[in-house]
Amino acid sequence: MQNSGIEVLFEGSNFERLLGGLLVTIEISFVSIVIGTVLGIVMGLLRTLNVKLLQALLRLYLEAFRIIPILVWLYVVHFSFTPLLNIDISGETTSILVFSLWGAAEIGDIVRGALQSMPKHQEESGAALGLSRVQLYRYILIPQAIRRMVPGAINLATRMIKTTSLVVLIGVIEVVKIGQQIIELGVIKAPTASFWVYGFIFILYFAVCFPLSRISRRVERRWQN
Repeated sequence: MQNSGIEVLFEGSNFERLLGGLLVTIEISFVSIVIGTVLGIVMGLLRTLNVKLLQALLRLYLEAFRIIPILVWLYVVHFSFTPLLNIDISGETTSILVFSLWGAAEIGDIVRGALQSMPKHQEESGAALGLSRVQLYRYILIPQAIRRMVPGAINLATRMIKTTSLVVLIGVIEVVKIGQQIIELGVIKAPTASFWVYGFIFILYFAVCFPLSRISRRVERRWQN
């Protein structure tokens, strides 16, 4: 009698392996988001400075990640830059590097947009009070701009988590790769194994990303009131 296919999820350690693969995905995403956020805040602040050369370089950096697909960045860094520089790094490290740089570019633009959207009189009032540029950002602009940054930052985090599925193509053993391995081994006994395995992966991604999406909407509605 032919298996229904769902049994493949629970054969041996398949279920635990998929959860372990999800953990790898979450680790890559979390580290990249943290590094990207720190670098992005610095870049966003720099993009508010009236230095034309700096603005041009940071804008070029942002556009490079918006125009060139992340998959191409993964390939270029992992298969071209690292061999060219004679550096041996793992697929996980490459993934964190690329995703951190992407996150920094996008967070930087979010921070820049939030700061530059603040009413001009806020800056003028701070100057009238005798605040320095650093004090103006620390006590007036940044605290108010955070409300405009958070929803976009959370949405970016969701996108980064979903896009980590591409790292399978540079050899990272994460949830999608493990799913493929399970299907290859189980498809003969259960032709519908791919439906159940990819369906379970779908549920795992949904379980991670949906709460973030809800938090983003709730924060945005709350701070708009």
